[in-house]
Amino acid sequence: MAEKTLEFESPHFLHGLFADDLSLLKELGEALGLIVTTRDSWIKLEGEAAPVEAGVSVFDDLEQARRRGGAITAHSFRYAVNVAREALASADAREGEGGELKVADLFKCRLLGNGSKPAVTPRTKNQFNYIEALDKHDVVFGIGPAGTGKTYLAMAYALDLLKSRQIDRIMLTRPAVEAGEALGFLPGALEEKVLPYLRPLYDAMSDMLDGAESLKFAEKNLIEIAPLAYMRGRTLNRACVILDEAQNASREQMFMFLTRLGEHSKCIITGDPSQIDLRPKSRSGLLEAMRLLDGVEGIAFSRFETADVVRHPVVGRIIDAYERGRDGEEPGGKGDLI
Repeated sequence: MAEKTLEFESPHFLHGLFADDLSLLKELGEALGLIVTTRDSWIKLEGEAAPVEAGVSVFDDLEQARRRGGAITAHSFRYAVNVAREALASADAREGEGGELKVADLFKCRLLGNGSKPAVTPRTKNQFNYIEALDKHDVVFGIGPAGTGKTYLAMAYALDLLKSRQIDRIMLTRPAVEAGEALGFLPGALEEKVLPYLRPLYDAMSDMLDGAESLKFAEKNLIEIAPLAYMRGRTLNRACVILDEAQNASREQMFMFLTRLGEHSKCIITGDPSQIDLRPKSRSGLLEAMRLLDGVEGIAFSRFETADVVRHPVVGRIIDAYERGRDGEEPGGKGDLI
């Protein structure tokens, strides 16, 4: 048996490393086979030598992340534990080579953040790769299940470009499948009609900007919303265009949308092939784009998994359960994913 006691400058700092949630320390002990004890500003790890060192690496990682200004959440803590557990299980795992990025590495990537709002940082390796793809490519597809942050990070990236004056405006759009594109039946002007469909993007924006900034962008018309059906004929220069819920765009709509891109612009398409509302599902423009555009220069596909879900942990398990249950159903049946 081995043991290691880690001491920090204050109980407040230590509690911040496990999001002030003692149940996470229990998860750490169960994951690595350790006895974890804490009091005041110290924490003690007891167990076999290798698991103890793995536990130490968890707190080293979280400490670096926090000292870089990151706020440790329950998801961050679990991510650090999973990285340590995978390294422990792999005999030839080498730090920084071929393994998972550590929490401190994720926190090196920061979008926005000033005043009352914290910076937006990736929480998983796939989210980190997504932001890297956005930096390197003009057209990026974020593909994956609900709750993986693909829409949230797209909005953060677009706002970061706008605030740094790399673009002049943000365009938000999505197919209004639920209303059959019959937006005239909804009350109000065009923006009011389409706003319910773009609520996730607006929720993300309110999380990232304080009220004064949001009002300034709105007054200067720097953020424009439009239903996908109204995009035909436009050329979008110096803009970041976000197409959300792209799995419900038809093949014709997707082609039309992708050809709107003008000079010095970026295009971000997010979608989940398991949530296609079109009938038949083969009409989805996202599926066609995934098949035809993979490998095309200037275009990147970032794929997310259930491990990237940053909502309640049970959401990832729900997604896994549905995928397992649907795998056995016949193609074209009620539960067919694509």
